[in-house]
Amino acid sequence: MLKDIVDVLADPIDRTPLRGVDDFSRLLSESGHSYDVARQGYVTLAGGKGLNHKGDSAEMVTAREIFLAQGHFAPFVETVTEHVCDVVENSRAEDPVVLEVGAGTGYYLSHTLDSIAGSRGVGIDISAPAAKHLAKAHPRLGAVVADVWDGLPLLDASVDALTVVFAPRNPAEFARVLTDNGEAVILVADTGHLDELRQPLGILGVEEGKLNRLFEQAEGHLEQVGEAELVEFPISLDRESIAAQVGMSPSARHLDPAVLMDNVAKLPETLDVTARARLVRFRKARLSA
Repeated sequence: MLKDIVDVLADPIDRTPLRGVDDFSRLLSESGHSYDVARQGYVTLAGGKGLNHKGDSAEMVTAREIFLAQGHFAPFVETVTEHVCDVVENSRAEDPVVLEVGAGTGYYLSHTLDSIAGSRGVGIDISAPAAKHLAKAHPRLGAVVADVWDGLPLLDASVDALTVVFAPRNPAEFARVLTDNGEAVILVADTGHLDELRQPLGILGVEEGKLNRLFEQAEGHLEQVGEAELVEFPISLDRESIAAQVGMSPSARHLDPAVLMDNVAKLPETLDVTARARLVRFRKARLSA
């Protein structure tokens, strides 16, 4: 809930602290800016220009829930949680704050919070439809709508562990909000991820060099901890799961739904595909500390 994490939130315009007023129906900053809390329990913290993008649609969010609820990406969530637990243990924080950027419906963050006693979660996503689900995903989770590219509405050095799973990254902001002992745990789709679906469905593939671009973006802000870990496993998907996976991905914006369903219908009843990603951990670069 927002009440549990308001002490780490900041005004997106001037980064002054926020507090709940009027029975937490809105958040008020020290500088006087006010932000209404939606009846579903999330708050939109955007600067004066507002949000530049809408993020996932309601249909994409529904597809995401259908796919993830079936446990197809369980090895990803287990690996991310394992590393966050290690980060939190090393940080020795008493009530650790875990931030997920691009948190979607809260599938990954909820699992992580369940695994760390006393932890509090901040889930940020640019999609209001996603935030409606995110706000209800876990009792120790606060949901915020914000654009990571415009900055994170969090106080400096307020986050003990930060996660990004197949979502946008802003290394400069990550370095700003991480504590000195905190780390970012980032999962990046790797070449070959779900490639078995690409050709028959005409969907987008993973761009070459994604990991190298991450390292380039991080330079001067974050420094790598350990080696990148390959997380790779097979998945057997039925047609419904395949349709949901494509429906939750960026490809959903570029495909005619009728054409997609026609292509899915031509697939075998089940199809074996390969999930493949790289997990990288970062801490604040010495120049950013």
